[in-house]
Amino acid sequence: MNKGFDNEKYLSMQSEHIRERIAQFDNKLYLEFGGKLFDDYHASRVLPGFEPDSKLRMLMQLRDHAEIVIVISAKDIEKNKVRGDYGITYDSDVLRLRDVFMEKGLYVGSVVITQYSGQNSADLFKKRLEKLGIKVYIHYVIEGYPRNIPFIVSDEGYGRNDYIETSRPLVVITAPGPGSGKMATCLSQLYHEHKRGIHAGYAKFETFPIWNLPLKHPVNLAYEAATADLNDVNMIDPYHMDAYGVTTVNYNRDVEIYPVLQAIFQKIFGECPYQSPTDMGVNMAGNCIVDDEVCREASRQEIIRRYFHASTNLVEGTGTEEEVYKIQLLMNQCNITTDDRKVVPVAMEMEEQTGAPAAALELPDGQIITGKTSDLLGASAALLLNALKELAGIDHSIHVISPSAIEPIQRLKVKYLGSHNPRLHTDEVLVALSISAVNDENARKAIECLSRLKGCQAHTSVMLASIDLIEFKRLGIELTSQPKYENKRLYR
Repeated sequence: MNKGFDNEKYLSMQSEHIRERIAQFDNKLYLEFGGKLFDDYHASRVLPGFEPDSKLRMLMQLRDHAEIVIVISAKDIEKNKVRGDYGITYDSDVLRLRDVFMEKGLYVGSVVITQYSGQNSADLFKKRLEKLGIKVYIHYVIEGYPRNIPFIVSDEGYGRNDYIETSRPLVVITAPGPGSGKMATCLSQLYHEHKRGIHAGYAKFETFPIWNLPLKHPVNLAYEAATADLNDVNMIDPYHMDAYGVTTVNYNRDVEIYPVLQAIFQKIFGECPYQSPTDMGVNMAGNCIVDDEVCREASRQEIIRRYFHASTNLVEGTGTEEEVYKIQLLMNQCNITTDDRKVVPVAMEMEEQTGAPAAALELPDGQIITGKTSDLLGASAALLLNALKELAGIDHSIHVISPSAIEPIQRLKVKYLGSHNPRLHTDEVLVALSISAVNDENARKAIECLSRLKGCQAHTSVMLASIDLIEFKRLGIELTSQPKYENKRLYR
């Protein structure tokens, strides 16, 4: 991929900007981290050159000054809310996040359970954390939040919350997902710090929308596509325009909540340190774009991918028509269609020619490889083998897996494991290929090319089984599918 973003410049500029923000207050800054602190693959897709762990690496430059507080809502614990990308509950993700941060040498000071109103599951989780030696604090549901400012900023409001004991100048507030109460945690701490004579500060670190790019820039439109389920809308920050006469971009929720935040700051400190929602941010990503057109095209492709994901979610019953319609509107604004994703028309043409599910993948050099359904292999498995042959320079007529090696696996699936589909899935093909590599040089060459599939674009003419989706994700292949099932069975 062509590079559109200078990651090293970003790490340097971002960490320095945060240091400057800390210095503006009494050497105490509560930094709300929006989005993913690591594994930020959306940012790496729309800003080619951005590393998925960039924010984590930036924090590591500040690790001697920083500590992390992980926030989780008692309501999310109660309903066993699950992260869509990892398939684990939010409470389990708190433990995962803590492990990752600690392994990287970052200090995790505590966990805060927010929106607490006596939930038994939250009590059990608190006890579990305390047995593991983790400090836990409780923040309560505040009646009238966030509009009843006099009550919120009082000893019965924020004052009722536990004061989080911190020891470092930079306190990073993060969470397993949105709606966990990060901002409320920061503001509660400002209230408690002020009562202790400490003029602590607050800042917000959201990568998107990028405030100093145009409102309709594809990078910012791709953010709207990514948050279509939340119904976020990018908009010009009217408060920044009024204060400075400068056009900047923010999103609706921050703009809508700003008057409330302003009033809370005034109630705590006597004045608000920020003139606009944009002022509260510390994001420097827009200053590190080195090729605007590369980022524009990457973002257009991301919007198309989001359209396919929303469409398949709708078919599966986990998405809504509103999400699909919204992304369609964004595609219209960018003047793009699904055919602008190169692998889509190729996969659909292959399906039309063969009368069966088909797949296509774009290799790093731009060449497009196809896979079709056969008696031995599903289309996605065939695609994977064909792509590996091409990367390894192996003639496509050569079998890297002997048909005689595939047949026993098929017999095992159908006769003994109760499967109705004898064709091999991608995971089964990879196992067979790795076994073949013991004695077959071509199979070994094919296996060694697996890492080169990372970042490749692929499309299938039907929705894949979950096991195939998992394998494509593990390989780092950016997969989309037509929003239709291979067959009409009701139970899946």
